[in-house]
Amino acid sequence: MKTNYIFLAIFFLSVKFAFSQTEFINSFEEKTLRFDYYIGGNKDTSIVFFKELKQEPFWGGSQINLIDTFNLGEYQVQVFDSLKNNLLYSRGFSSLFQEWQTTGEATKMNKSFAETVIIPYPKNTIKLKLLRRLKNQKFVGMYEIYINPKNYFISKESAQNYNVLQISGKHKPSQSLDIAIIPEGYTQNEMEKFRQDAKRFMNYTFEVEPFSKYKNYINFMLIEAPSLESGTDIPGTSVWKQTLLNSHFYTFDIERYLTSPDVHKIRDVASLVPYDQIFILVNTAKYGGSGIFNSYNICTSDHSQSREVFTHEFGHGFAALADEYFDSEVAYEDMYDFSVEIYNKNITTLVDFDKKWKNMLDKNTPIPTPNTAEFNKKIGVFEGGGYVAKGIYRPTWDCKMKSNATNEFCPVCKRAISELLDFYTK
Repeated sequence: MKTNYIFLAIFFLSVKFAFSQTEFINSFEEKTLRFDYYIGGNKDTSIVFFKELKQEPFWGGSQINLIDTFNLGEYQVQVFDSLKNNLLYSRGFSSLFQEWQTTGEATKMNKSFAETVIIPYPKNTIKLKLLRRLKNQKFVGMYEIYINPKNYFISKESAQNYNVLQISGKHKPSQSLDIAIIPEGYTQNEMEKFRQDAKRFMNYTFEVEPFSKYKNYINFMLIEAPSLESGTDIPGTSVWKQTLLNSHFYTFDIERYLTSPDVHKIRDVASLVPYDQIFILVNTAKYGGSGIFNSYNICTSDHSQSREVFTHEFGHGFAALADEYFDSEVAYEDMYDFSVEIYNKNITTLVDFDKKWKNMLDKNTPIPTPNTAEFNKKIGVFEGGGYVAKGIYRPTWDCKMKSNATNEFCPVCKRAISELLDFYTK
């Protein structure tokens, strides 16, 4: 009888796989349609300004899991058939603009940020919708546009042709997590250093669970795109460099916060390979980095804690994991609504804890969990996280998303990452 159940499970999975594959083939080509835009406003307003559409030569994403099932991110892109209005594709993502909206500066001025979303290239006219998440966690429509894939204004210009090197992975892009590593602040004479640095950071990833278990299903691809000068901008000390992606420290006036405003340029470079995630490796020994969910990840190459920063930021960029620390300098003000549950898998307000990691707790673990030695090796509900000391709770005493003192994700973060890895690779 058990054998019959296993056979039926395999049969239904095969049917689901075949149906989903057919849906992709019927609706999309194995290329990318890129929607470039600017998003601007202030603390209370968000306005999208269309820039252009681009065709890219590869599609690195799944051809089976087309609809987002995780409800992560501050925004979501949705693609509908223009005639039947049925949902064909969706993904969550986040934006530096949304972070800026929580800073004091956003209460005083308007500002705009470059943004991009990518979707598989449609065969027929689609309706593309952008939605944003309110503080109450509900999504509302922000922008929509009908796109005819045969429109001759869709740019087919190729990106500058840099050398590309794949250094890991054994499976095709549609069944793998595809990571494009882009150099920033490496000159042409430093490309060998970039190759060695990138391989070192790849190995950092494979030292950490659960990525180590998926090693054969993670494709690391290097794009050898040089900068005119080494390093990056450090505005606080008047250091300015001519680099490929115009990256800089002191984002939102926080010294360690390293970002790039040139999102469209980042995507131009990444388009040379099939990719799901982008990691920018910055050629400097200074401490810093950032990770923006389904946008890009960035960190420095030569700091003594770059290993820890690299995988921490990837927790943000790949799995939308929240920061679990609450005692470091940040620019954010009033980021969370404590009356609703937060979408991030690794923090909670306890408003709807049943949907978080409650099923991973020992039945004798108190909620909230005391910060005592008795529980510091257990999964619990420890107060402090998401940049605040009170009202938000994290799963363990320490975790890669809390500090650099450990190089391990906690079990809750591991589960969240594993679920996404399955989504990308199966």
